Amino acid sequence: MADSTGRGVLFDVDGTLVDTNYLHTLAWWQAFRRFGHDAPMAGIHRAVGMGGDKLIGHLLGADRDASEDGELESTHAAVYSSYWPSIRRFEGARELLQRCAADGLTVVLASSSSTQEVTVMREIIDADDVIAGATSSSDAEHSKPSPDILTAALDSAGLRAENSVFVGDAVWDVLAASELGIPTIAVLSGGTSAAELREAGAVEVYADVAQLLAAFEGSALSQLPGPQEQRRPDS
Repeated sequence: MADSTGRGVLFDVDGTLVDTNYLHTLAWWQAFRRFGHDAPMAGIHRAVGMGGDKLIGHLLGADRDASEDGELESTHAAVYSSYWPSIRRFEGARELLQRCAADGLTVVLASSSSTQEVTVMREIIDADDVIAGATSSSDAEHSKPSPDILTAALDSAGLRAENSVFVGDAVWDVLAASELGIPTIAVLSGGTSAAELREAGAVEVYADVAQLLAAFEGSALSQLPGPQEQRRPDS
């Protein structure tokens, strides 16, 4: 376990390290259709990054038949699993994790996907030798944009929010990190615009993780305070 005075970087996975956001969109669309709901794909895509429970409520409203929610989530998971053979990591994803570790950062995957999905994605990313911890939906009571999964990620590696940075692709990622005072570096690979990510509070925006890797030295990843530079509470 990492020392709590160390520096850490939390990574969202879907849409950030692996190219899955549009696969999730299609899987949710098919799940909704099977239950008679006509949710536009554009709306679904904009909600990807939320936990499944919140995504359903966000798209179908509070007056929906909530007794269907569990079956909707299960159907999404079943459809999505059929796409697993097609999933690819983004260019530079593994190399960025390795670069972070080489720079002394503790690397943690902060995913709210199922345990099985996280296992599949870790195999695709192929950087387990530098990943100090990882979360799944079972580690948080509330999903994004609640910060629970990020708290669990910090705890899994003994990190503190004030010495960490988050890399994500969705507005929901930025909002969750902001709740803990963690700065977010955003990437556009999930399909959300730079303007929306900056408006949500992202401190930096890059096209993808490959561009972030190329800009590593000048990015927020290289500017985290070390053990002797930790932020002290106001006196």
